[in-house]
Amino acid sequence: MKRLIFATHNQGKVKEMKDILGGLEVEVLSAEEAGVFEDVVEDGKNFEENALKKARFIVEKTGGWAIADDSGLCIKALDGAPGVHSARWAGDREIANLVEYTLDKMKNIPEEERSAYFESAAALCAPDGRHWFFSGTINGQISLEARGVDRPKLPYDLIFIPEGYDKTFAEMSDVEKNSLSHRGVAFSRLKKFIEEMTE
Repeated sequence: MKRLIFATHNQGKVKEMKDILGGLEVEVLSAEEAGVFEDVVEDGKNFEENALKKARFIVEKTGGWAIADDSGLCIKALDGAPGVHSARWAGDREIANLVEYTLDKMKNIPEEERSAYFESAAALCAPDGRHWFFSGTINGQISLEARGVDRPKLPYDLIFIPEGYDKTFAEMSDVEKNSLSHRGVAFSRLKKFIEEMTE
């Protein structure tokens, strides 16, 4: 494995992944950097299905190693929504309005009942068809209002307070967030796997 292509057009995710996977003797590229500009339909029933579908799409397009993740926010008071529909559950609204939409859905839910968790499933696909999964989950709660600095295309960071903290992901530095986030956990497991594979 000399290079690894990340199957996303979300530059916020690309930055996080490159930060987390820093130090590997593998070149990490975004889909655009590898010449892939199309999207695949994310119609899986869970995060793993969507991640695997996206990674396989990149392998088909490039013939190289690919990684994809599918992540989402699951709010217990909303029966697990938005879940796998986290990026699209507000319909045609701009991504910036997902926070406003979510907070409106929860306007009558008291602070003690606003528990939620972030889940991430990463799929690594080899050119020969083999694949592996790496997962990460972090529990927390939804804040009463948006707080912090908005990261590109990561709107829920503004309203998710991880368990044991009194600040949202958006109020944390990149290093602090990546050390404990769902994606940080999943990609740290992936990084260890790649290090062992390439020794």
